[in-house]
Amino acid sequence: MLLRLRSPLSGPDLDRFQGLARERGYDVHVLDRRGLLVELVRASGRTPLGEPGDRVAFEDLACVAAVLDSADAPERHERTPERADTVVRVGAAAFGGAQVALIAGPCAVEEEGLLIEIARAVRAAGATVLRGGAYKPRTSPYSFQGLGARGLEFLARARAETGLAIVTEVLDPRDVERVAAVADLLQVGARSMTNGALLSEVAASRKPVLLKRGVAATVREFLLAAEHVLARGNERVILCERGVRGFDKVTRNILDVGTVAHLKRVTHLPVIVDPSHAAGRRELVLPLAKAGLAAGADGLMVEVHPRPAEARSDAAQAVSPADFAEIARHARELVRLDGRRLALPAADGHVAPTPVPEHRP
Repeated sequence: MLLRLRSPLSGPDLDRFQGLARERGYDVHVLDRRGLLVELVRASGRTPLGEPGDRVAFEDLACVAAVLDSADAPERHERTPERADTVVRVGAAAFGGAQVALIAGPCAVEEEGLLIEIARAVRAAGATVLRGGAYKPRTSPYSFQGLGARGLEFLARARAETGLAIVTEVLDPRDVERVAAVADLLQVGARSMTNGALLSEVAASRKPVLLKRGVAATVREFLLAAEHVLARGNERVILCERGVRGFDKVTRNILDVGTVAHLKRVTHLPVIVDPSHAAGRRELVLPLAKAGLAAGADGLMVEVHPRPAEARSDAAQAVSPADFAEIARHARELVRLDGRRLALPAADGHVAPTPVPEHRP
């Protein structure tokens, strides 16, 4: 039930309103900065119009100017004039506003020593978040599927060793609790973008969520997938453009740079780019990374392996640590031109946040 309240709103009027909401089993969600547009949501989920008796009870309050149709409510992902950019902090990294961060690591966790080698290398180059798939969704059932729980153990050790935050994909709603115990950022992959049960579980975890665009998803479908997480009270969502399926085989996917620029105009959520999955070819990762940042992306997610040709997953698109260091160098220069700053690891090996004023649109 969506309500518009009268201004000015006195303390006693607000107390009566909140008391009635509690009495009838509603949570109050404020939708605008002045606190005059509110939504009442039952614990069991959205009730756009409320029960008829509820509607009348709230209409009778002096502080209620109108009970509105649910279509009048802005969706939670929408950018509005009074809404500042959402800045999602993950460990030391920050995505959004004037802040940009780099995520790097192997496509799949293969072995502990190799993972820590990669983590040290990407940290030295400027990454603040380590990626690595413990559970891998593969097109063929005969491809390497990841190490599962053992891979999570290796990720936890890599974090303890390097101080980097961890992002890894969760595939099954039943695994969310286990993955969330290790990961600082939960990834919902392109194949899972429309999995409502999974979106509900990652929202309930209250961990930040990295949501990848489906290979054939429209922008509207992408944003509504994010809305599933936002509507369940988890506002820390990062959108990841990773390329959509095209008809040409020159690249693995088509990096939709126009969508990155569009999303930065229509949503307050941070948007990052995965040039590795878009390119499918390591020599194209750098130019696509630069294109994404130039379009306004709030970060990059890059696949890195010390011996790319030997990677057990997506070897053709993995870049070497030296190549990633070059990507990081270009990223620092590009975001500086745009008045932004790249979060960098501290010199002592422990990642420290960069104090940057948060940007307001």
